[in-house]
Amino acid sequence: MSAPASAAAVQPQTAARAGFGIYVHWPFCRAKCPYCDFNSHVRETIDHARWRRALLAELDHYASETSYRPVTSIVFGGGTPSLMAPETVAAAIERIGDRWPLAGDAEITLEANPTSVEAAGFAAFRAAGVNRVSLGVQALDDAALAFLGRQHSAREALAAVAVARRHFARWSFDMIYARPGQSVAAWEAELARALAEDPAHLSLYQLTIEEGTVFHGAWRRGELVPPGETRAADLFEATQDVLAAAGRPAYEISNHARPGEECRHNLTYWRYGDYVGVGPGAHGRISLRDGTATGRKIATRQHRAPEAWLAAVESTGHATRERRDIGPDERLAEMVMMGLRLRAGIDRTAFRQEVGAEPEEVLPNTALRQLIEGGFLELDAEALRATDAGRLRLDALLARLLA
Repeated sequence: MSAPASAAAVQPQTAARAGFGIYVHWPFCRAKCPYCDFNSHVRETIDHARWRRALLAELDHYASETSYRPVTSIVFGGGTPSLMAPETVAAAIERIGDRWPLAGDAEITLEANPTSVEAAGFAAFRAAGVNRVSLGVQALDDAALAFLGRQHSAREALAAVAVARRHFARWSFDMIYARPGQSVAAWEAELARALAEDPAHLSLYQLTIEEGTVFHGAWRRGELVPPGETRAADLFEATQDVLAAAGRPAYEISNHARPGEECRHNLTYWRYGDYVGVGPGAHGRISLRDGTATGRKIATRQHRAPEAWLAAVESTGHATRERRDIGPDERLAEMVMMGLRLRAGIDRTAFRQEVGAEPEEVLPNTALRQLIEGGFLELDAEALRATDAGRLRLDALLARLLA
């Protein structure tokens, strides 16, 4: 395990290029959704004061080595962060502002479920310092919501959107498509209903069957049949067309926004910027100087189980389960896998800073040339980027490029 670095050892170029974020994980939900493989848990009782102290302690721990990095974004994710006590959110934002320079225009996002109970707390979260909310709407069809195990109706979701609109200048919501039996026409109608709410940002994810979920078991038993590749591709292309026509083009494979309304925190991830992750199971990426051209980059991971995480923080001040150096090959792979999700691709200057070479110097020449000639990649003086056709087949493209 690498020894902690001093604050002076942190490499500032990454923050200047891609931002510096802080992710705070709240692991609790009222119920576990059948498609969800996130680190989320159901508990009958939660000691909010105890959890607040532990989250603040872990923030203090990571501030000790990154304290001068300007924080450009904060996300309270989960789980269901809208189940947090607003006092905990306020205390975390205040502690971050005390320990790091907090940018005046920092994006501070809270993920929330659109139930009436949770929407009733939006005013308190706004007062706590949250300035953006992301709602897990997931569908605007009651039968689909029941299938997805959601605890709200379409009407309740739209009512929560209206509450979010009143309290936050910036808000977004998520939807899941490529559900069993879903037609392109039905999805286009659902998108039209979503766009009628005039969101500046929408996250639209294809349903994936993740191992260990209820849906995975149903799929293995033959009880759940997702759309085939052709239907899934048709749904994806319809999504791109409808959102582009509505002035919200995809800036990332699953994320659409009006220009200027992109999620800044997620852009930090996709641009391979630095971020601190606190809370059960949270991951982080932190750049450090070591005298080389590219410096070191370390990966951190916290204990996943809530009770183990809490006990570790209370005994040692943090719950870091893993802290390791990311080697050159892994840095290259991570940057390419994240950056090619973006329509803008990977900036050449950023690539050189991270990898220490040009893309054509470190990526397989034959694969790179064939993917460019096939119309799946573009490489010019500014960036390496996947085309529309390339992003539609990104997994296969990455397998070729990173073989």
